[in-house]
Amino acid sequence: MRILSAEETAALLPYPVLAESIARVLADHARGQITAPERLVVPLAGGATLLLMPAADPTITVTKLVTVHPQQHPSVRAEVWVMRTDTGERLALLEGSVVTARRTAAVSLLAAQALAPNPSGPLLILGAGTQGKSHLEAFQEGLGTDKVYVYSRSFEHAEALASYARQRRMLAQAISALEPALHEASLIVCATTSQTPLLFKVPPGGFIAAVGAYRPDMAEVAPQVVRQARVYVDTLEGACSEAGDLLQAQVDWNQVKPLEIALQQPRPTDGPVLFKSVGHALWDLAAARLAVQRLGMQ
Repeated sequence: MRILSAEETAALLPYPVLAESIARVLADHARGQITAPERLVVPLAGGATLLLMPAADPTITVTKLVTVHPQQHPSVRAEVWVMRTDTGERLALLEGSVVTARRTAAVSLLAAQALAPNPSGPLLILGAGTQGKSHLEAFQEGLGTDKVYVYSRSFEHAEALASYARQRRMLAQAISALEPALHEASLIVCATTSQTPLLFKVPPGGFIAAVGAYRPDMAEVAPQVVRQARVYVDTLEGACSEAGDLLQAQVDWNQVKPLEIALQQPRPTDGPVLFKSVGHALWDLAAARLAVQRLGMQ
């Protein structure tokens, strides 16, 4: 069994190829070839939580183990176990936080490739943490994005991510107010842990990938923006129970389309378009498939 470091895990999961792997997983899931039950959440002493996220196809099986201990540093630890479906042989142990960061950004990239009315325009990122950074990388590598605005409640953090973007030869600017960038950006990523909405306006042809809010009591996108947008989600089952942005806007779920179906339809010609992602073990399976393939184990 290979035990992979964070750096080794990242090297196995380039964003454009990972997005393609996710698309194949969605197609296989639609054909009934993948099993992926809801995640199991186990409360632990002291307010901590254990999460187990399994998925299996005929060749490999994965389980992501995540522990959340709010008082510890780091507060979140995760690993992805990869094994052969037919024998149970352990093949690899991937660094879980890297898998989560990269597969989440790759899902957003796939959605933008399929759904953004103007995928070549400038990017606005709300949030300068791990997900902000991974989305910046993914959109540059997968869409050719070369201009980015970064907004954070900490201007210092926004400038740090903008500086990183400039090191990657992007035109990048940290901003302290959203309004000017909203007139130019055609791609928007919301990647914060805000409890209350931050995005109250969106350009008519804009594409929003909202990935930060993961509980019903959290929302990054204001209800009025949600209601004026075409709404897509990574999976309906996850969004219906966890997507606070949509739940608080009281969306008509009959009008919300999962990515699995959206990939089979023409690109929207106008917007705004909102893609809401809350995560799923399917994306971990896609990452594991790619990793074992690149390791020569499949």
